[in-house]
Amino acid sequence: MACHRSFVRVVVVGDAGTGKSSLIAAAATDEFLETVVSVLPETVLPAEYYPDGIPVKIIDTPSSLEGKARVEEELLLADAVVLTYACDQPETLIRLENYWLPEIRRLKANIPVVLAGCMLDLRDEHYPINLELVMGPIMQQFREIETCIECSAANLVQVAEVFYYAQKAVLHPTAPLFDQESQSLRPRCIRALKRIFVLCDHDMDSALNDDELNKFQVKCFNAPLSPSEIEDVKRVVNEKVPEGINHRGLTLKGFLYLHAVFIEKGRLETTWTVLREFGYNDELELQKENLPALSERAPNQSVELTTAALDFLKGIFSLFDSNKDGALQDSELDELFSTAPENPWDEAPYDDSVERTEQGDLELSAFISQWVLMTLLDPAQSLAYLSYLGYTGDPATAFRVSRKRSLDVKKKHTDRHVFQCFVFGPKNAGKSALLSSFVGRPFRNNYEITSSQCYTVNSVEQRGGIKKTLILHEIQEDNVKEFLSSKDSLAACDVAVFVYESSDEYSLKRASELLMDVAREGEESGYGVPCLLISAKSDSQSYLKEIKETKMISQAMKIGAPIHINVKENNMNGVFRKIVNAAEQCHLNIPETEQGRNKKHYRQLVNRSLIVASVGAAVAITLTAYRTYAIKKAASS
Repeated sequence: MACHRSFVRVVVVGDAGTGKSSLIAAAATDEFLETVVSVLPETVLPAEYYPDGIPVKIIDTPSSLEGKARVEEELLLADAVVLTYACDQPETLIRLENYWLPEIRRLKANIPVVLAGCMLDLRDEHYPINLELVMGPIMQQFREIETCIECSAANLVQVAEVFYYAQKAVLHPTAPLFDQESQSLRPRCIRALKRIFVLCDHDMDSALNDDELNKFQVKCFNAPLSPSEIEDVKRVVNEKVPEGINHRGLTLKGFLYLHAVFIEKGRLETTWTVLREFGYNDELELQKENLPALSERAPNQSVELTTAALDFLKGIFSLFDSNKDGALQDSELDELFSTAPENPWDEAPYDDSVERTEQGDLELSAFISQWVLMTLLDPAQSLAYLSYLGYTGDPATAFRVSRKRSLDVKKKHTDRHVFQCFVFGPKNAGKSALLSSFVGRPFRNNYEITSSQCYTVNSVEQRGGIKKTLILHEIQEDNVKEFLSSKDSLAACDVAVFVYESSDEYSLKRASELLMDVAREGEESGYGVPCLLISAKSDSQSYLKEIKETKMISQAMKIGAPIHINVKENNMNGVFRKIVNAAEQCHLNIPETEQGRNKKHYRQLVNRSLIVASVGAAVAITLTAYRTYAIKKAASS
């Protein structure tokens, strides 16, 4: 599988008089021109010049101070840089280290650099230099340098190679694969190659036998290996890494060793060919075009895992639960994700979202909950990670898309198994305590301010033993205004709760204001959602008017009475089951504002008028038809 590029853009920079234009002209014409213009126009070296079949666009740049702005502009558009110095002018070599390389870094171009020593024919023969000795310290300091090559446009020595190495640095970059400092494969490269190894190990015996090795070779390079070539590969590996070969074939260690050797010997195209054949991009992630496109869905539709995907994940869990204790330790979880770019749950919003055992391990229910959360928030990432783990079914069958919530409301029934609850409330009302209690974390008197990406997820058992997954998403009070400014802000919400402290009059007032804001947004956007009030900290003495005021709020907004909980004493009053019930009965507890009621009443009046008008029109048409019929009948008689 070729790299998806139509061309490679190479920008040539360097001091005046270092041979930039002569180098470009010689590469384009395959001859030395005695005179060339100071800055050449864009030059294209055609695709047939290169084994990858991708042309190179070469951009010449001015060396004058006046041309600095253009140089900067071109560097930011470049795929690679050829940085020139003159072999007969040692001061231009010093300028690379003191000016040009720091300048490229300052621009944050983040592109590979090829150092090209031009006018090699003019170097004094009596003063030869050891290129490796001179360039070693510079390349050590500036890791973006891919290679250094010296050339002569006058003698046509290694001119074409300069741009070949520049193209190669773009199409087959070193940085994603190999750490020059430690001289070892990078973690992401190891993970990608491990996944490829596992996919090719069809009999799953942790080794590639001769047949599997041959199939791998044919898939990647369209050519089989002869028996003698296979034996040569095994012999080379066995000499350097004895554990890389066993009686069954080439082990993962041997497979990784071979690729490390390819890279060290400059044969990066070999490893990149393998990676791209298995669908990887330059960041060593599966290319999106190699994953099935997710079906289009409305903002108020959600994505859930199918039974097939859940069964696969349960099998994966069992496979990596090496000590069979029903829970994954961190080391087992790391091993499970060792064929993926990284563990996707190490950072927000996943890192603290599920229940853990006292030892900090992940039980099956929490493992599945984590996948459910990732599927809801980022279906594309969830699909990619199923592929990284070796999901063999049709990826398109791993997900189901729910009905639109507006249709659920109309039908007074939902087919969803996963519900997302937005948790609103003023500071210190008990929102974080509610989320923490949902995943079994002990109560703490002091809570740090949580981020806007705070989620917890767990399964909730309903009557009849049916389990549904509930996701709680805390919305910080300071973020509510910005959050609700989006017209689709409530589209992903199945139910909203408003937490207030029962002993604090202001807390209830603020919670009711937030409820009103959400109600208004729901009416304006058409994404009205069931809403519940939660009276937290019920161990505290309620203020005198709480019952009266909450009753007024409930009646005015047409929602249920508050649910009283006490997280500190673990008296939760079935709050999570009640939240799920509200989400399931999606046509109830949708708050109404006075403005919303007026609009609703107006629409009803208009609809009634239209119905009356329609009936009247139908009667008039019927009478007219009858009269016409009567006249015709009388005339005929």
